[in-house]
Amino acid sequence: IFTITESSLDEKVIWVGTDDGNVQVTQDGGKTWSNTTANISGLPKNTWCYHIEASVFDKGTAYAVFDGHTQNDQNPYAYKTTDFGKTWTNIISEGVEGFARNIQEDYVNPDLLFLGTEFGLYITMDGGKNWKDITPKELPKYSRISIIDESKHNPGTLYLAANRYQVDDREPYVFKTTDYGKTWTKIITGIAPGHFARAIREDHIRPGLLFLA
Repeated sequence: IFTITESSLDEKVIWVGTDDGNVQVTQDGGKTWSNTTANISGLPKNTWCYHIEASVFDKGTAYAVFDGHTQNDQNPYAYKTTDFGKTWTNIISEGVEGFARNIQEDYVNPDLLFLGTEFGLYITMDGGKNWKDITPKELPKYSRISIIDESKHNPGTLYLAANRYQVDDREPYVFKTTDYGKTWTKIITGIAPGHFARAIREDHIRPGLLFLA
C-alpha cells in the first residue's frame, strides 16, 4: 500500500492505492473492497498509485495520481472519479511536465486543483481542462514536489515541500503562498543545511502551526 485516505464526509469510505497500480475503495469501513483499476482508461499496467485525494464536496468523488518512472515512463497521470471508481476521467492536459506525485483539491472551489510533479507545481481553475505552472521562481529546475498542503484556515494559502536529493542537492526547499501561487515565500529559517524536506502539514485547529519532515 502506497497511499490511503478516508473521506471527510463519510468515515466508511476509504481509498487505497498500491505500488502495483491498484486503486481500491470500500464504502463499508473495510468489510468489502472494490478494485477500480480496470476502469481507468489509458493507464499503463502496474503504474504506481502515488496519491489519492478524497473530495471534501462529494463522498463519491476522488482524485488519483500515478507514477511510472520505475518503468522509464515520465508521463503525468491524474484521474478523477465521481462514482466511487466506476468510471475515471483523465484530467491531465498539455503543458504538465514530469510524472505526478500529489494532488490537492481546494476547500472552497471544487474546480480548483493543485498538482505536484517531478518538475513543478501546477494549478487548474476548471477541473483539469487547463493547467498553469505556478512553481516558485526560487525553486531550481527539476525539483521534486514532495507534498502540497493547502490551509484549511485561509483560502489561497498553500505550503509546498520539494527535494532534490536525487541530483545530490540535500538543501531544504519549503515555500508558502497566500495568493494561490502568484507569489511565494521561502520558509526555511531554523532548518539545518543539508536536511531536505519531504513533507509539510499545517495543523487543522491552530493556523500557522506547521509540521515538517
